[in-house]
Amino acid sequence: MVAQREAVRIALMRGTLHFVSADDCLALRAVMQPVLDRTFYSSSPFGRAIAGIDPVDIVAAGRTLLQKEGPLGNAELGRRLKERWPDRDHTALAYAVHYLSPLVQVPPRGVWGKRGAAKLCPADTFLGRPLERAAAPEAVVRRYLGAFGPASAADVRAWSGLAGVREVLERLRGSLRVFRDEQGRELFDVADGVLPDPEAPAPPRFLPEYDNALLGHEDRTRVIPEEHRWTPAGAGLGSSLLIDGFVGGTWKLERGRGKATLSVAPYRRLGKREASDVCDEGARLLAFAAPGDSHAVRLLSPAA
Repeated sequence: MVAQREAVRIALMRGTLHFVSADDCLALRAVMQPVLDRTFYSSSPFGRAIAGIDPVDIVAAGRTLLQKEGPLGNAELGRRLKERWPDRDHTALAYAVHYLSPLVQVPPRGVWGKRGAAKLCPADTFLGRPLERAAAPEAVVRRYLGAFGPASAADVRAWSGLAGVREVLERLRGSLRVFRDEQGRELFDVADGVLPDPEAPAPPRFLPEYDNALLGHEDRTRVIPEEHRWTPAGAGLGSSLLIDGFVGGTWKLERGRGKATLSVAPYRRLGKREASDVCDEGARLLAFAAPGDSHAVRLLSPAA
């Protein structure tokens, strides 16, 4: 999909990189631009490092370089910009372009099974289409609720990084369903959102690092048990295994010499049926991730 320019890697929600369709890239970036502006100026040292320079000039110079010379890595882009602003840090100059204008990472970056340095290109140049200019967040909030609702305003804000979420939800209130959680907080959902039976079984699932299922709520105990909130997987920093809908362990895939081994480290001792289901799901993961290799699933003993 990346090679065909149907999907891209670009900074969006929370100011972090996401892999999205081309259409979502064009629609979402304008909505998320205030998040990236705030991150650049308030949460990083780079905004202070370019003080005194009009950021519009830096962005224009960076886009010109990328359009004339083709995709460049962050370091090379910064070095070229420093030729114009020799008294400024090249990293800050490059990140000004990266945060303040929509740049995508070009292939082979993001292509399954390929590796390559991250090189940047203006999104509109890469996709051959202009970005949408409308920056109304209502459509984004509705899509979030369609995936993660019922959810609170704090949940939407934690997932997106957007400010003013409460006001957006108030504008949408008439078209949403509203619930209360055990603490009395309002939870919002789309009108046709499906509420599964609490007793419905949730099969094991292997999630990648930084999966939105882990980062989609301010209250992460909805998917991460409290005792594991600060483990690598619980913090959204590791490859997580879901057992009965909650983070129940971690996993790692290693490949070499025609063999792929999936090591699974559950947080507790699994029952016979649970272990079988985890191994079966692991076999499906291996068939997808390493189709040409021989496969092995190693179920490790829980740490003491």
